[in-house]
Amino acid sequence: MDSPRQSKNQNREPRRTQNHSSTPPQKDAYARLLSQHSSTKFSLYLEQYAKDTVFQREGNGPSTQLKAQSDRQNIPQRRRDQVPNDFSDSSDFSPSSMKSKGEESSLSLYMEKLSTRSAQQDSERKQGVSDRQRWGQRRDTATSQDGDVESGEELGSSKPNDMKKNQKQQKKNKDSNRDVTSKETDSPFACPQSPNNASTGELEQEKTKKAKKKTNTRHPEEEKSTEGALTSGVDSQVTRPKSPHGRDKKVQQPRVSSAYSPADKSKNKGGRGSKKQVFESYMTFEEVSHGLKRGELLQGPIRINPKKFHESFIPSPNDTRDIFLDGIVSRNRALNGDVVVVQLLPREQWKVVRSDTDCDGASESDTQKENMVQRAQKKTERKPRPDVNVEDRASDQDELIHKVQNTTLTDTVEHLEDPSTPRPNGEILQKTAKVVYIVEKKHSRAVTGFLKFLPDKPFAMFSPVDHRVPRINVPLAECPENFTSRPGDYTNTLFICRITNWSADSNFAEGQLAKTLGQAGEIEPETEGILIEYEVDFSEFSTEVLDCLPKNLPWTIPAEEMSKRKDLRKECIFTIDPATARDLDDALSCKRLPDGNFELGVHIADVSYFVGEDNALDSIASRRATSVYMVQKVIPMLPRLLCEELCSLNPLIDRLTFSVIWNITPEGKILSEWFGRSIIRSCVKLSYDHAQSLIDAPDKMFSAEELPPTDPEHPIDEIHQAVLNLHSIAKSLRAQRFSGGALRLDQLKLSFTLDKETMMPQGCYVYQYRDSNKLVEEFMLLANIATAHHIHSKFPELALLRRHPPPKAKMAEELQELCDQLGIDIDLSSAGALHKSLNTSLGDDEYTAARKEVLTHMCSRPMQMAMYFCSGALKTESLFKHYALNVPLYTHFTSPIRRYADIIVHRLLAYSLKCGPSLRLKTQDVEKQASHCNDKKTLSKKVQELSSELFFGVFVKDCGPLDSEAMVMGVLDQSFDVLVLRYGVQKRVYCKSITGLSSFRHHKVGKKSELTLIWIPEDLNKAPVEQVISIFTLVEVQLKADGAPMKYSAVLKRPDEKEE
Repeated sequence: MDSPRQSKNQNREPRRTQNHSSTPPQKDAYARLLSQHSSTKFSLYLEQYAKDTVFQREGNGPSTQLKAQSDRQNIPQRRRDQVPNDFSDSSDFSPSSMKSKGEESSLSLYMEKLSTRSAQQDSERKQGVSDRQRWGQRRDTATSQDGDVESGEELGSSKPNDMKKNQKQQKKNKDSNRDVTSKETDSPFACPQSPNNASTGELEQEKTKKAKKKTNTRHPEEEKSTEGALTSGVDSQVTRPKSPHGRDKKVQQPRVSSAYSPADKSKNKGGRGSKKQVFESYMTFEEVSHGLKRGELLQGPIRINPKKFHESFIPSPNDTRDIFLDGIVSRNRALNGDVVVVQLLPREQWKVVRSDTDCDGASESDTQKENMVQRAQKKTERKPRPDVNVEDRASDQDELIHKVQNTTLTDTVEHLEDPSTPRPNGEILQKTAKVVYIVEKKHSRAVTGFLKFLPDKPFAMFSPVDHRVPRINVPLAECPENFTSRPGDYTNTLFICRITNWSADSNFAEGQLAKTLGQAGEIEPETEGILIEYEVDFSEFSTEVLDCLPKNLPWTIPAEEMSKRKDLRKECIFTIDPATARDLDDALSCKRLPDGNFELGVHIADVSYFVGEDNALDSIASRRATSVYMVQKVIPMLPRLLCEELCSLNPLIDRLTFSVIWNITPEGKILSEWFGRSIIRSCVKLSYDHAQSLIDAPDKMFSAEELPPTDPEHPIDEIHQAVLNLHSIAKSLRAQRFSGGALRLDQLKLSFTLDKETMMPQGCYVYQYRDSNKLVEEFMLLANIATAHHIHSKFPELALLRRHPPPKAKMAEELQELCDQLGIDIDLSSAGALHKSLNTSLGDDEYTAARKEVLTHMCSRPMQMAMYFCSGALKTESLFKHYALNVPLYTHFTSPIRRYADIIVHRLLAYSLKCGPSLRLKTQDVEKQASHCNDKKTLSKKVQELSSELFFGVFVKDCGPLDSEAMVMGVLDQSFDVLVLRYGVQKRVYCKSITGLSSFRHHKVGKKSELTLIWIPEDLNKAPVEQVISIFTLVEVQLKADGAPMKYSAVLKRPDEKEE
């Protein structure tokens, strides 16, 4: 979008308009002056207005000086943001503008006159949002420049419908927020309380004055965009719908290849009484295709900051810092995860930051003046575009998605100048952009939240729990029957709502209730809400799917199949899994050979035998793509008959497998390799605890009572020795991997003990990753690497592989600089160098492990996600590499019960060995499925995290408050993040909420940030206690449940207060 500041070119044409004439400023521009009543500029304005009043009485119009001065006046975003809306005003919930109530002043009459004149011209041209970008002060975000790190405070904003309304709202600010005080702490829309805010607006105003002196008039198009994004709603917690909402008719349709139609451009043609268009119309299909080819547009998944909703990002195609989208209007109705096409804003509108860290909003109170560039440059003219119905062109849409993916990886890079080089004053530019097209709606458009009754409205307001999603108007007919008569009964009821529409002229989405989940704060309703919101299919498998399963039960392996496979049933083969696992898809064997070497086997459940290609079972498995593991349950990818019985490698039962068998030396050198279909009979089901016991006691004679039931043909001693041999070889392989340049970033994982009847958390602990885990991991990696090389050599255009890109270069450089300043000897030049320095540079005391966890977290921020891909779709083989494993080729072969990608790999492997059916796969099919598996894996990981957070919230509520040591992970200027060492959770502590704190001050030198907390002394005769907070500082915290369901906070304890 174009700058909100005055353009230097007075005669330029407004983008996407058909009327080229200039008009006087619209009414809202004058209304905004009210929020700057204390400024010198406004005083001069009033003096001039008084003179003009005399001229008008004598028959003269308003002076040119007055018009020019009002045009030059620029009210900073922060000042406008601090004017709350009157909650009773219908404009809080409807985009239609309202007349001011009560007696109008002569100034407002004058503004009305100008507004009427402007409306007449509006009717002659297409309504649209101006291309300018509004910039708000960035607050309280951590140092991740890709925008995923949460922030603590958000900007409030108001919609300047008219002058009188804003005056009234200032008076009602206190009352209107009284009922939601407790919610504002977590609200991304709560008005900031920083004492720096007032000075921020004045500094910005002074800078803006200078920028405006070169011009006398403002285009009418430039006045429009303030209407859209500056709105406020029913309560502070849910002011999310300040994001305006557009058409969204494809909620229930498959997400692949789904796109927004630009057909809504035909609406909102303007004219007197019409709604203001909040968002730009989308580009046409042809414009997007051509723009991508020419490198004028970019594509990528949009990521919205969870607690700072107005900040969003898309990845940069040339691996520099992410591209920044500022504000809801620039996001143009896209939701988190959607694949969008963006247009870079002119260089003059790029964001100015003083360091890479500031790109991430690391400062909470930097002034807007220092973060903005003067944005008074020409707009790029664009002719009106004809409406095109993209939804009727599915094949073209698929082609566009494919074209977009390839274009952004390669073609656009050369068109983007890297602005990273610091300017003479040390400032750096970060590119900014706006969404012009939504290629693929990845977000489900289903959200959990609460209903709020609005008197005298034909709809209720749905407030999503996820602040990145806008508020939704739900027709009362969709609400429960007695909702209007007894709305209080539903205050704590959790609903699922689906967005059905989000028009370009509205600040709020429209939707319908999909389901009533139950009471907020209860595990099952909350769990169901998470599953629905993240599109996890937890429905029962259909009859058509179940018909694909074997009918004759108990099932036995057909004799015909026996003859085709290698019979390994007499071998000592066993499984090692978590104690609660029921889907056992991998087993191990290790037999010493006469020459002193070993025959070592990895045996994987042959799921592809049961899941034929292109039947109903295959279809549902490909859609689900992965099993989803939650604290108390698993949502399986396959019917339980397969994943827990017929495919699961349960002990003492014949099972079909795919095996990789190596002849290997005791040092881990591979002498030979064999792939093939086989039959095994597991002799025992070991848990990780059992295996660890065997490893820890190599000389002990274990009794039958100490282990699960075993096959009599294989004595316990034989199993024990096999585990010890596997452990020895695994240690050698692991040492070779890490000496060869591999990396592992271990992060703390929280586990729970549950009541068997209620499934409520009874306790929690940090999961210990031990030698038995490492043993299994090492051989799974070895099998996956071997399989990747095999299928790629046989099918260079079809192989489904997994790659891991290197860290984002700019973030890695920033981290290196910070570590250097902290005195940490860390080497980020390669995966191996990082692994080595993580394990050698943090001292040797009781807190070494904690420091390593903090540093590991810091190092994980620049890392990118590993992803599936088809080898034929990515032409540059150097991009195939897996960074963390430091191997050229990698895939997933070892978990076909829970991952669909592994089933495809099994099919490729079987066909290559001439022991499976012919393939009907094409490169584009494999790539499309790979992309879908990536999406589902990401969602599954998020669901798993949310489930853990849910249970821990319940645990804190039931068993808290909980005391623990914590180590500081990051420092901002008004808050800091801690790692709670006893539980492995991360929380943010806000200085303003610390009880007993007199004041605090922030100090930053280079990349190192420190907070000094000044505590009020318990003995008032003593001096205040100072506590310095910096990275690696050890503090004491107490975890306490909040008023909101499932929420808890970390309370900092006084530095002299110890646990008793």
